[in-house]
Amino acid sequence: MSKFGLGRGLADLKQEMGNIPDISILTGAERVVVKQIPLAQIGANPDQPRKTFTEEELADLAASIKEKGVLQPILLRAVAGRPYMYEIVAGERRYRATKLAGLTEIPALIKQITPENAMEIALIENVQRENLNPIEEGNAYKNIMEKCGYELSDVARLIGKSESYIRNIMRLDSLPSDVKDMVSRGELSASHARTIAVAENPTAMAHKIIEKKMSVSETEKMVRDGARKTTGRSYSAKTIDATTVREIETRISTALGVPVTLRERRGGAGQLVLSFSTRTQLNELVEKLTK
Repeated sequence: MSKFGLGRGLADLKQEMGNIPDISILTGAERVVVKQIPLAQIGANPDQPRKTFTEEELADLAASIKEKGVLQPILLRAVAGRPYMYEIVAGERRYRATKLAGLTEIPALIKQITPENAMEIALIENVQRENLNPIEEGNAYKNIMEKCGYELSDVARLIGKSESYIRNIMRLDSLPSDVKDMVSRGELSASHARTIAVAENPTAMAHKIIEKKMSVSETEKMVRDGARKTTGRSYSAKTIDATTVREIETRISTALGVPVTLRERRGGAGQLVLSFSTRTQLNELVEKLTK
């Protein structure tokens, strides 16, 4: 799969429809037409990074839609084998508010977008608009890495943030569910949560932080003075040591005659990357693999 096949067509779209900040990046160069699509034909994207939509914000938006209509179309892609015809790529909040307002149709742009690019667009849209809480953001990075085969560097280039930022957000995945809930509700900051992620009892520390209104520096001292987890960070755990990885790469490279890279992922999954420098070498590789 070609990564980041996005970017073309947005200028034409803006010229046709005006500024649409929700839809940050689009694919293709075909003419885009806004259509009124029945809500009954639309389904939510299961890979939508944002999971939390408050009743208050939806009610406010629904009231605005009742008065002025939907001012910005949502972005859809056609899907098959589902109980609906279209899947939301960007604009689920508007879709939900439109249903709440009692309308039966919504203006939409329908684009031919792969599932991978749909994930990219949804992630970029939510990160740029700061719609995600830290737990949702970390889960979104983890999801796109696992489903699209991305490395930290790939996600960093995609969203324009540093690898250390993404790594720190993903550390929150190792926290107990009750602590994650505190972060999602805004009771505990992401900085506090990252600090206690390595602690033996982060739940107790989280309650203490909230009760005593501790600063991050005070939290860091508490973690240094307390017990640590005996296991490493769950998102980066590996089961194959570096020496074995090199041995596997060498064996496969010798057999196939091309450079090989083994990338192990969480849970025992991973990738074998075969590199070639010429079309002839590619054809030879295909022959060896398909015999």
